[in-house]
Amino acid sequence: MTDEIWKNEERAVFTLRSLYRRYGYAPYKMSRFEEYDLYVRNKDFLVSDQIITFSDGSGRLLALKPDVTLSIVKNAPEAPGAVQKVYYNENVYRDYREIMQAGLECVGDLGDYEIAEAVLLAVKSLKLLGDRFVLDISHMGLIAAVLDSCGLSGQERKQAMDCLRRKNRHELEALCRGSDVAWEKLSTLLSCRGSGKEVLDRVAAVLTTDPERQALEELRSLWKILETSGFENAVRLDFSVGSGGMHYYSGVVFRGYLAGIPASILSGGQYDKLARKMGKRCRAIGFAIYLDLLQDGQRQDSAFDVDTLILHDGTVDTAVLTAAAEAAAKDGSVLVTEVLPKDRNWKKLVRFVNGEAVQ
Repeated sequence: MTDEIWKNEERAVFTLRSLYRRYGYAPYKMSRFEEYDLYVRNKDFLVSDQIITFSDGSGRLLALKPDVTLSIVKNAPEAPGAVQKVYYNENVYRDYREIMQAGLECVGDLGDYEIAEAVLLAVKSLKLLGDRFVLDISHMGLIAAVLDSCGLSGQERKQAMDCLRRKNRHELEALCRGSDVAWEKLSTLLSCRGSGKEVLDRVAAVLTTDPERQALEELRSLWKILETSGFENAVRLDFSVGSGGMHYYSGVVFRGYLAGIPASILSGGQYDKLARKMGKRCRAIGFAIYLDLLQDGQRQDSAFDVDTLILHDGTVDTAVLTAAAEAAAKDGSVLVTEVLPKDRNWKKLVRFVNGEAVQ
């Protein structure tokens, strides 16, 4: 590397890649360009509808890729029992910006294990990126079953989903048209947020149909796995998560947050409906990590480029400098230099004069 200090994104990519490889995920690399038709058919799945397009030499309309998931699903093989596990680190192009993105996708004949593994890897990814983090989880199958039992369809269904996303209690109650049962269910989903067991028990008390209970049991089983893995304090249930993606998401959905970054840095879920829409008879789950937010968070969180700057006059014994740098590196980043840098901010300055350290 030309820089002595890794950027947050570079360190994140390295550690995440190591994590995903340990679970059998293979690297995936795609072209910078994809046929525009792939994206225009699935615009609802994209974070932004601002797609940069151009024509190639043969007249085909191409696009700078705004997404990685669609390409992975399009090219995923289909066979009984076959599962494709891939991870990626790609630049995507949205709203006329280049964005660094990492993530993983698991596509194929998925079982409960693959779903649980993907969610666990989402939590472990957050843990690698920061000490303070949380993963909010919901289940689109449960929400869809509740809306069915409440008799909501068409535009009312969309409005209810929007109310859950915005936590709009007044408009959600109006959609129930005086039905106490519907309001009890929807208000419970609206207000429940927090510890898994407490939330699951509250939701279970108001469910009345088999599809509702089946979806809840899937969520309960997942929670037990997270709890057994020691992540119960880092995960919350929140049914506002993913409520805008009913066209594509079919099961568990989630968003991850790091302290100091106001937006979700990780987003994903089970998107079987997207696979079906693309003509695939498989299931799929995955998530993306927005590495540009990681760098933004670093700039907002700290005014320092380096924790310790060691300035020496060129006469200090190399072994002494090495020992000082290693000691400083245990508490953060360190830069050793003979010339005071004009483009760096530091938290602590250590000077070596005539072979002696002067604070």
